[in-house]
Amino acid sequence: MSAPSLLTDTDRFEPRLGRRHRTGRVFRRLCLASIAFSVLVLLILLVDVALDGIGWLSLDFLTHYPSRIPGRAGIKSAILGTLWMMGLTAAFSFPLGVGAAIYLEEYSSKNRLTQLIEINIANLAGVPSIVYGILGLAIFVRFMGLGRSVLAGAATLALLVLPVVIIATREAIRAVPGSLREAAYGVGATRWQVVRHHVLPVALPGILTGMILSISRAIGETAPLIMIGALTFIAFPPTSPMDPFTVLPIQIFNWTSKPQAEFHELAAAAILVLLVVLLTMNFTAIMLRNRFQSRRDQ
Repeated sequence: MSAPSLLTDTDRFEPRLGRRHRTGRVFRRLCLASIAFSVLVLLILLVDVALDGIGWLSLDFLTHYPSRIPGRAGIKSAILGTLWMMGLTAAFSFPLGVGAAIYLEEYSSKNRLTQLIEINIANLAGVPSIVYGILGLAIFVRFMGLGRSVLAGAATLALLVLPVVIIATREAIRAVPGSLREAAYGVGATRWQVVRHHVLPVALPGILTGMILSISRAIGETAPLIMIGALTFIAFPPTSPMDPFTVLPIQIFNWTSKPQAEFHELAAAAILVLLVVLLTMNFTAIMLRNRFQSRRDQ
C-alpha cells in the first residue's frame, strides 16, 4: 500500500499560481504600454498642431470672417455657426433621447416589439455618419423643405447622436435601485411621480454624461454637414435657424484642402479653437453633472 501524499493543495497548485501572477504582470505592463503609446501620439499631434497654429491666434482671427487672403482670414462665422449647431442639436436630442429611454425602461412591456426597437437603437449607434447625412439630405433638406439651413444641420446631427443619448440614459436609469421605486409606490406615488421625483434625479448625472459624449461627437462631425450642403465659405454668421451656415470642422476641412502653407497653419489655429470650445462645453456639462451628483449624495 502506497504512502499517502504529503503535498497540500497550496503546494500542488503553487506552480500554476506563479504562472498566473507572471501572466497578470505581463498583461498589466502591456496595458500600461498601450495607454502610454496612445497618450504619446496624442501629445505629439497636439504639439504639432500648436506649433503650426499658435502664431495665428489673435483677436482678429476670432473676429474676422473667412477670406481668400490668409492674413485677413478669420473664423467668426464658423464659431457662431458651431454654437448655433450644438445648441439646436442638444435641444432636439436631449428631450427626445431621454423621453425614449424613460418609455423603454419604465413604461413599455418587454415583448418582441421592444426587443426589436432596442436592437435597432444599438445598431444605429454604429452607423457611419455619412449615412445620416444622406438621410438628412433626403428628409430635412428636400422633403421637408428646410433647405441648407442651420435647422436642417441640427436635425441631422440630432439623429446622429440620438442613439448614444438613449443608450446612456437607459443605463443611467437601470442603475437606479429598484428599492427606491418600490418605496415610492408603497406610499401611493404614481408611476410618473416615481419617475419625475425619484428616478430622474438619481439618474441625472449619468444622463448628463451621455449628453457630454454625444455633443463631443457631434461637434467634430463634418461628413453629414457636407452632405446636406453646409457652406465652406460664408462671410456672415447665422442669425436664425433658417440661415445658411458653416462650422469649425468644415472651415478646417476647407483650409486644409488648399495648397498654400498659410491656410494649413490657419487650419491648425482653428483646430486649437475647436478644442477650446469642446473642452469648455464639456467642462460646463461636467460641472453640472457633479453639482447634481453632490446634491443627490446629500
